[in-house]
Amino acid sequence: MSETWKPRTTAVHAGTRRSQYGEMSEAIFLTQGFVYDSAEAAEARFVSAGEDEYIYARYGNPTVRMFEDRIARIEGAEDAFATASGMAAVSGALSSILKAGDHVVAAQALFGSCLYILEEVLGRFGVEVSFVDGTDLDQWRAALRPDTRAVFFESVSNPTLEVIDITEVAKLAHAVGALVVVDNVFASPVFSDAVAQGADLVVYSATKHIDGQGRTLGGVILGSRDLIRKSVEPYMKHTGGAMSPFTAWVMLKGLETLDLRVRAQAGNAQQVAEAVQHHPALSRVLYPGLAAHPQYDLARAQMGAGGTVLSLELKGGQPAAFRFLNALKIAQISNNLGDAKTIVTHPATTTHQRLSEETRTRLGISPGLVRVSMGIENVEDLLADITGALDAAG
Repeated sequence: MSETWKPRTTAVHAGTRRSQYGEMSEAIFLTQGFVYDSAEAAEARFVSAGEDEYIYARYGNPTVRMFEDRIARIEGAEDAFATASGMAAVSGALSSILKAGDHVVAAQALFGSCLYILEEVLGRFGVEVSFVDGTDLDQWRAALRPDTRAVFFESVSNPTLEVIDITEVAKLAHAVGALVVVDNVFASPVFSDAVAQGADLVVYSATKHIDGQGRTLGGVILGSRDLIRKSVEPYMKHTGGAMSPFTAWVMLKGLETLDLRVRAQAGNAQQVAEAVQHHPALSRVLYPGLAAHPQYDLARAQMGAGGTVLSLELKGGQPAAFRFLNALKIAQISNNLGDAKTIVTHPATTTHQRLSEETRTRLGISPGLVRVSMGIENVEDLLADITGALDAAG
């Protein structure tokens, strides 16, 4: 394996472990346990397992390890721990580094389940959480304290697509000794440089772009070897949030085409956003790749692209949004994102419906807002589908 490989080559080959049979496609080791040559060998492995020595699938598995090695190489991280879902990654990353009495500063624009972890779960166990406008560095500066143990934010928020400056927030957090935990799912590993920009732990819902084809749930936590193996791994292996070997194999197959798919999706998103931004049925188009976006320059510097998701706000509120959704022929109504198929979501009544109306209003999640996760279909077909539905909604 070469350290000079480019990302697309790394995504196909890194971390491969072949058995004695020399298989081309990675093997699926569907086993929950492992056999030892002797009682002494079993004792030795429990004391200190070496590279490619396994004890139990909840702790590690050869197929899962291939996925962890490969995604770590793509991300530029020292190590990774694969999890059962994206939310297992979020809760595991935070819970493994926090204890009662710690303080966390988090961006207020978060996915509903992330808010539940911060407000309900961590709060129940004595962790204090302060929320800030993630785009306002002065608010981060004011909220950070000597007892702040971690900061948490989505690098691109869901669904209003605010872009948070990873480098500057990391500088502020590290100045008080806090760890930086970044949910980087909207950027995807293709447009991520989060580790180099200062993130201590990066989490992904691998369900999204990494699988990218609507097949399996999965997640991953990436960071330094010390953080992953001394904090994350002990917590995850004892609480049971590990990824299954079959899921890891599916994710390995997803990584092979990740760069191709995500760049195609981002290209489609850019063209659609530019084409519909002045449509009379819309009050605004949110997309970091548009010059009108408040963090356009930051998005270009931090990710190099606008990403695969845009949000459209229809002037007629929820009735117009529903007319738009129901008029689509190619785009599918669902609540996932990062798929090869274009997916549309009405956040106010689905993914963010548990938030109060006041909170949704504060976050900009209006009744007319529709999130569009662009797929890899022909962009001309997508434009015809979306503009036709906008005409019907207006």
